[in-house]
Amino acid sequence: MENLPSRISQSDPPSLWFRLMGLLPLIFFLAQATHYWRINELGHMFWMCNIGNLVLAVGLFLNNALLIRVAVIWMFPGLVVWLVYVALAWGMFLSSTLAHVGGLIVGIFAIRRVGMDRSGWRYALGWYLLVQFLSRVLTPANLNVNVAHAVGPGWQQTFNAYWKFWLVLTLLTAIVLWMIGTVLRRIWPANQTTTSIFSVPRKSSVG
Repeated sequence: MENLPSRISQSDPPSLWFRLMGLLPLIFFLAQATHYWRINELGHMFWMCNIGNLVLAVGLFLNNALLIRVAVIWMFPGLVVWLVYVALAWGMFLSSTLAHVGGLIVGIFAIRRVGMDRSGWRYALGWYLLVQFLSRVLTPANLNVNVAHAVGPGWQQTFNAYWKFWLVLTLLTAIVLWMIGTVLRRIWPANQTTTSIFSVPRKSSVG
């Protein structure tokens, strides 16, 4: 019986620096956690852009293409949301800038190596739905992390019920993730030897 592939590429093993690069997003994640711990708002760590640094770090440490792709796809909308709702409104803070700008830079270096496949955006959507559910269960409603509790600011006049807002938001999120995944795949397509721990190997026709 063949073993399930669990590395990015069997023919091109990653260099030590590729794995150690995971220390950077881990540092960014811990810096954000320290900031929110000091102001007693650790629930904000569930935002996709913040937890994405942890996912990216684990993906790099484990040499896991799937985790890297999911994290990188979310770095792009995370950066836009951060710029619009945080940076422009409240100014730029060091830990926040590192988490969003620094995380994206590390992510680009990583995705250049592992590439993007056709299904990356689907896993990114599934991860979003899971984290949004956890945000609703585990984070305070007043923080509205990942808009898991209430209609987002500025949309209260458009949607008179949260479920309507959630359906539209989820649809738009799926479209955006698909677009990002498609663009990344065109720029850095995954090699045929690129795999993830969830890949099922094809049986050989020989023997």
